[in-house]
Amino acid sequence: MLNGLSELCTEVLAEHGCPSASVAVADRGRVVFAAAYGTADLATGRPATPDTVYALASVTKPMTATAVCHAADDGLLDLDAPVPLPGADRRPAPTVRQLLQHRGGLGPYYDWDYGDGERVHDPDRYALPTRPPGTAFGYANLGYRLLGRLLEQATGQDLGAAVRTRVFEPLGLTACHLGRVDPGPAPSARRYTPDGRAYPDYDCGHPGATLGWAPAGELALFAQSYDRLLKPETAAAVRHALPVNEHLGYGLGWCLSSGDGPLVQSHGGGGPGVATMAVALPERLLSVAVLTNSTNKAARDAILRHVLGELAPDWTTESITPVIADPPRPMTLPEDGWTGRISAPEREVPITLRVLPDGQVALWLDGAPATVPASASVAWDLRASFPLQLPTADARINSPELGLALRRLAGGALTGEAHAYKNGDAEGRLGNFLSHPCALNRA
Repeated sequence: MLNGLSELCTEVLAEHGCPSASVAVADRGRVVFAAAYGTADLATGRPATPDTVYALASVTKPMTATAVCHAADDGLLDLDAPVPLPGADRRPAPTVRQLLQHRGGLGPYYDWDYGDGERVHDPDRYALPTRPPGTAFGYANLGYRLLGRLLEQATGQDLGAAVRTRVFEPLGLTACHLGRVDPGPAPSARRYTPDGRAYPDYDCGHPGATLGWAPAGELALFAQSYDRLLKPETAAAVRHALPVNEHLGYGLGWCLSSGDGPLVQSHGGGGPGVATMAVALPERLLSVAVLTNSTNKAARDAILRHVLGELAPDWTTESITPVIADPPRPMTLPEDGWTGRISAPEREVPITLRVLPDGQVALWLDGAPATVPASASVAWDLRASFPLQLPTADARINSPELGLALRRLAGGALTGEAHAYKNGDAEGRLGNFLSHPCALNRA
């Protein structure tokens, strides 16, 4: 099985600066292949083994989703009940199902607490809808923050205990865990930047979206057996995926492929020192997990392509990649000016925007100027990224850039999202990604 995998892993780990990888294959309820390559802890030289536990990042989402669905089967919550958004006033609230599907109307968001006192103190302030619930797919960690809190309220347990007792223990997954650090008997893999700098243990404001841990073998088993915990109609609802693009959709915590080829159920994860993937072919009772301890996803992707190419030659990369169907188009905004504000939690930040010739846009953010190229897409009339830092306490932590994604309304006003972020961890640590409502009127 998997001819040449050892050589491939040795090569791609070196090529992409990834310390280690763990790979497992499960077939019909048992692990039939498990191997690990490279070094789990560069400081000590400890090698990775099949028992090494890795942080999962967003592969945590299907675990939280399974626990939520299990609680719904027990009558503790209703998948179609509204979940009030903190500070959203009288705006329509998304349902549990819509949050599971990333259709709650929330913007993209993540935050990291590296234990140095610099952290976003209240992620709830960013849980503001940027579109009506149910209208479009928008990948939202904050939705899974709300789901984790709802699960705690419904079960009377903290999130880690609720997922353990409803998911991990019934499936016999003794090394899986959800929480800030892995407390299990097997050592975990340290997390690293692509140039080999170690991350400290860290926390975040969206644990139900991000803070899972597992060895590759147990993750592969989870990917093909979670539905045994659910009523048949609930398991079917998990795989009822609303389209994200022409190749796949998103159900209740999983990506599901569509069109020709085998049904592929998957979820990937990425974060500070983490790149992971779980893939199952439910009709063949086959599943694969690939776990790495580097922010760079390139080694993970190369290994996954090799493994799936051997086991399921009819799969395609498009069947596991949830790229939102938003192709580019020429920007057609007139050469004109707009003034408005970015609604940050602590204050309204004034901005002035002017469209210039040759696709350039100029922005004045609280008086600070920058001019950059702009583009457009089917969903947005203007997209641009500026080397300007939003002047708020949260953005100053580690989000030195500003992105705008704006739509033009009938009267000529612009509305959309402003993102404070950092582009990768080539310097320092991965930063936060903070979304804010943004509105401008013609000057």
